Amino acid sequence: MSQLTEFELIAQYFSRQKHIRSDVLLGQGDDCAVVTTTPATQIAVTTDTMVAGVHFDAHMPARAIGHKLVAVNLSDLAAMGAEPAWLSLAITMPEVDTKWIEDFTAGMYELAEYYHCQLIGGDTTRGPLTLTLTAQGLLPEGQKLTRAGAKPGDWIFVSGCLGDAAAALAVQQGLLEATDFVRHQLEERLFYPTPRVALGQAIRHAATSCVDVSDGLVADLGHILQRSNVGARLFLHQLPYSKVMLGLDEEQRRDFALFGGDDYELCFTVPEEERGALETSLAHSGVSLTCIGQIDKQPGLRMFDHQQEVSAQGRGYQHFAAAKDSPKG
Repeated sequence: MSQLTEFELIAQYFSRQKHIRSDVLLGQGDDCAVVTTTPATQIAVTTDTMVAGVHFDAHMPARAIGHKLVAVNLSDLAAMGAEPAWLSLAITMPEVDTKWIEDFTAGMYELAEYYHCQLIGGDTTRGPLTLTLTAQGLLPEGQKLTRAGAKPGDWIFVSGCLGDAAAALAVQQGLLEATDFVRHQLEERLFYPTPRVALGQAIRHAATSCVDVSDGLVADLGHILQRSNVGARLFLHQLPYSKVMLGLDEEQRRDFALFGGDDYELCFTVPEEERGALETSLAHSGVSLTCIGQIDKQPGLRMFDHQQEVSAQGRGYQHFAAAKDSPKG
């Protein structure tokens, strides 16, 4: 363990990112950072905290922790249609482990620089390992996506695949058996989620509402229904799965997809008149999109397997309720 002081720690590890944004007038080194924006631009702000023993444990490499801390914040910005810009990090550590910090910052900077984000400040303190990141992004005036705009008749889309991260956690907890290959594939989704930043910006013109899937599809789609004062029909037979998830029992993978969380995909609604143009414009984006349901007037979420309505009450709920206080990865 190192005997670095707080300011040496900041200088060596948290001030080494190159200056990559012209809108950062003053970064680290003063009491505040100073940034500038252009006219007709709004700022979206989000904050997430990851706590050792709650959100991650010894299974998770330090590099992955740095990556995921940035990814979960950028996923929130993506859900608003924002372009990521600035990051602030508050890190509390019981001691200075230079190897851990080296790997953690490598994962953090790698993803931040990919999305042209600059770390502009923060704080370091001693205590139980806790990581808090604030991300700020830019939006053209009046073009933000929210959870409140869904209308009856809108189609519900989700990006990517669902359930892999929850399945990875189940494998780690001994609740699901898997080969080393499958475990590795699942843990890649749990440890290194991909924030759908470009997709969020691409759907600003067409989507009526949007949310990122962090707490499970049912919970997060429920936020849209509540804020928009609508209901929905969800088509279970259309849920998108990765190849490794298709090897699981159907009920297992449905539970992971519906209730598991940590997918960090985007779930959004699109009116009928925009659906064709959206699907065409995003056909070569590299991100798969799946229509999984439709908004309607009847309150609540109803689930269908083909034409048969399915009661999902309690399915998967106890399993994940029991896991909520366990490390999420």
